[in-house]
This record gives sequence, structure tokens and C-alpha cells, in this order.
Amino acid sequence: MSMNNNLIWIDLEMTGLDPETDTIIEIATVVTDSDLNVIAEGPEIVIHESKEKMDAMDEWCVKHHGESGLTERVINSNISCAQAEQQTLDFLKKWTEAGASPLCGNSIGQDRRFLVRYMKSLEAHFHYRSIDVSTIKELGRRWAPEMTASHKKQGTHMAMMDIQESISELKHYREHFFKF
Repeated sequence: MSMNNNLIWIDLEMTGLDPETDTIIEIATVVTDSDLNVIAEGPEIVIHESKEKMDAMDEWCVKHHGESGLTERVINSNISCAQAEQQTLDFLKKWTEAGASPLCGNSIGQDRRFLVRYMKSLEAHFHYRSIDVSTIKELGRRWAPEMTASHKKQGTHMAMMDIQESISELKHYREHFFKF
């Protein structure tokens, strides 16, 4: 199968929602084929940030990143944002061609804003189109609420697990929402 049909799944964890003031602290990547079968799991990278920056996060981030252990892993990491970007790109170049594969995930527009700001070379690797699972979820919530209610996510806010849940969620919607 052509690498042009592969899908790139990325999830970021950040110190907040504003790319002007907040930063990326974790990135994970998965490549699937067009039928959503996992071809390869990429690196799951925790990016260093100072304790002061982590302490300045909003209440939601302090709670969730603290409970998951991400805050401690971020402070102890020695990997820069640039290193994480390069490792992710090196992985993707083995499985996808530049400009061919869309960026996939949940609320991927938010992640893309951070990629544009902090990982321009990585963002340039994706096709300009995206597959945003949250769009389908929002449509389903309005048009077929029983379909969206029947799929439960853990909501761990750990990057690799979030990707796995997004792939599972899209498989669920394909089976129950898109009747081909």
C-alpha cells in the first residue's frame, strides 16, 4: 500500500491552550493505514519545561498533568522541543511522504496551532487537510446522540493513550455512523 494513504495521528499535551504563552510538553505519534489499522507507533516524547512554567499552569493543567505524572516527567526530561520535533519527523519520514498524509486526532485544530508556533517543520510535513474526530463527535451528538453515547473514552490526557482512544473512536463512528 502506498505511503500516501497512511494517516498521521498526533496528540500533544500542553501547559495551556494559548500557543502564544503556553508550550508543548508531550507529543506522541501513530501511523495507521486508511482502514485505521496501526502500522507503527512513533516516539512518545516528554519535553522539558521549567518547574516555574509548570507551576504557572492553570488549575486544570496542574490537576491533570500532576495526577498523570506528566508534570514530574516534564521537569525531569532533558529533551528540547526541537529535539522532539526532529525525532517525530524522522519517524514519520519512514512511513509517510511529505505533504501527503492528513493530521488526525481529536480537536486537532488546537494541536495544529501549537505545531505551527513551535514545530514548523513537523507541521509542514502534513497535508493541509485534517481528520478531526471531534467534528464527527459533535455532529453525532446533534444528529445521533445514542451513537456518541455508546462510545466511552478514558480521557487520561496522556498523549499515546489519547491517540489510541481517538483511533478507536473513529472506528466506532465508521461502524455506527457511516453506513457504506
